[in-house]
Amino acid sequence: MRTETKNISTEGRHVSPNFITEIIDGDLQQGRSPKVVTRFPPEPNGYLHIGHAKSIALNFGLALDYRGECNLRFDDTNPETESLEYVEAIKRDVQWLGFQWTRECYASDYFERLFECAVQLIREGAAYVDSLSEEEIGTYRGTITEPGRPSPYRDRSVTENLDLFARMRKGEFPSGAHVLRAKIDLRSPNMKLRDPVLYRIVHAPHYRTGNAWCIYPLYDFAHPLSDAIESISHSICTLEFENNRAIYDWLLENLRGKCGLPASPRLNLDYTILSKRKLIKLVDDGHVKGWDDPRMPTIAGLRRRGVTPEAIREFANRIGVAKANSRVDIATFESAIRDNLNYRAPRVLAVLRPMKVVLTNFAEQTVEELQAPYWPHDVPNEGSRAVPFSRELYIERDDFLEHPPKGFYRLIPGGRVRLRHAYVIRCDDIVKDAAGNLVELRCTYDPASRGRPGERNDPLGLGAPRSEGGDAPLRPALQRGRPGSGCRRRERLPEPGVPHRRGGVRRAQRAARPAGAPLSVRTAGILLARSGGREPAAISIQPHCEPARLLGQTRGTRKRLGQCRSAEPSRRPASGEAANPVNGAVEPLDDAIPAEQRGQFKQSRTRRFARERHAGRVNDLPALDA
Repeated sequence: MRTETKNISTEGRHVSPNFITEIIDGDLQQGRSPKVVTRFPPEPNGYLHIGHAKSIALNFGLALDYRGECNLRFDDTNPETESLEYVEAIKRDVQWLGFQWTRECYASDYFERLFECAVQLIREGAAYVDSLSEEEIGTYRGTITEPGRPSPYRDRSVTENLDLFARMRKGEFPSGAHVLRAKIDLRSPNMKLRDPVLYRIVHAPHYRTGNAWCIYPLYDFAHPLSDAIESISHSICTLEFENNRAIYDWLLENLRGKCGLPASPRLNLDYTILSKRKLIKLVDDGHVKGWDDPRMPTIAGLRRRGVTPEAIREFANRIGVAKANSRVDIATFESAIRDNLNYRAPRVLAVLRPMKVVLTNFAEQTVEELQAPYWPHDVPNEGSRAVPFSRELYIERDDFLEHPPKGFYRLIPGGRVRLRHAYVIRCDDIVKDAAGNLVELRCTYDPASRGRPGERNDPLGLGAPRSEGGDAPLRPALQRGRPGSGCRRRERLPEPGVPHRRGGVRRAQRAARPAGAPLSVRTAGILLARSGGREPAAISIQPHCEPARLLGQTRGTRKRLGQCRSAEPSRRPASGEAANPVNGAVEPLDDAIPAEQRGQFKQSRTRRFARERHAGRVNDLPALDA
């Protein structure tokens, strides 16, 4: 039956649209699934890590987006590695991330039904009891290039297999004596399909069932059948189990409509997350102090580190869902954490390696309180705190160097910097101990340099040196250049109040300069000039106009550089004449230029003007102050 279901809005979704949501949308529209039912199926043999957070956000998020259900099911089929501690830790982490399951399920609750499914496979001749050891089974299975060989016990009769399997359940055999294997294909290129093991004997108490069972299903047998028992509509697994998916499909195909299982299969979807095996080794070998060690990428460790659940959910949403194995840069996770903490974590200062600073011109026994904001300027939160300022202060030791390298803009001998939220100080002297170690800095502070709370007068956060006798703080020189060109030029940022544009300080100063003021700009080695002995003509330069336009460039260059135009010549220059680009006058060239050198100059207006300047007929305009 086809049902009309509208796709949910992309706004406010817990899971960003991806290939899985497209499949679910199609299933709902075609009526294949009346309701979306997912599950998060961890094995309780360790703590959850950041990779599990992606699976949690995906399965629970899909259920929330489609108003469906999500079960928390523990695939507890290995009594030797599982414990109640891990179960409680997993439940705690899922709830801390902000999700709540519909039903709490355990694969151990289905042990009886799983046993019935195994018996059904034996009766149909699709499974047999094998008495080979684990090493022998691996040998008979073959390799990637060689097909497997049948076990000597593969052709046991159904009656014998049923009898042995029943005795296995009663505990008549020791651990490892027999296993139940599926009879699939020993020549399959997928090694997982070469008669996989379904049941094994393990004489160990289970944390939930105790000693009621001594045979336990393997994960590949219990996992897909548990999905079927719980009527999971969309089974989302990791690419770690991509090859195992063939076993799942074979089991469901052979048991469909039998042993109480549904006749219609559920949808299988694959994506990728992390593995837990290496983390277990770190804990077991004692390299970390437990699963909640802050160095561990477990959810418990991240919680102790201060990471918020909102940041983890945002990270899972950013990386999305992939059909192929992929790596995610740790910077993506750190970015999600910073973005979340930016609006909820107030900022304070701390000194890790203190260096004592004594302000010699600050009154003793005096403490001044300065207001320091809790939030940066781009966060619309309010609040500040009082920071004491006294004669003796402490700064970070790395913020001072006695012999600084080029480009060091922190405190140096004789240098001036602004303390954050406070005054500008100058280092006058340094004090060392007998061993030559630096122990104290003697400084003076500028009482008139106190910045207002939150004032952005320091681009580096440390304060910039101030010009001698001036109030405006100097900006440090920046290295600027075209990426990859190897060309770098030093350029000072403009003073406060002067608009800073990409062209640098000179362009900003030219924009504010009165029209007609003396002007000189070097472009392509040519100086804008006026005729010798004459007063300079008034030239109107627009703010972003390159004076090279006045010298005449190519058509494309003129289009890029702006709106300025050079003066039109009064007439077409004849041979031996040149048009002055300033006033347009056509003037004869000086005969002082040797004839043999005249052929070196092209007959463009720029070259003509260069020849005219070379001949001494024009003078340079006064240069701008730097």
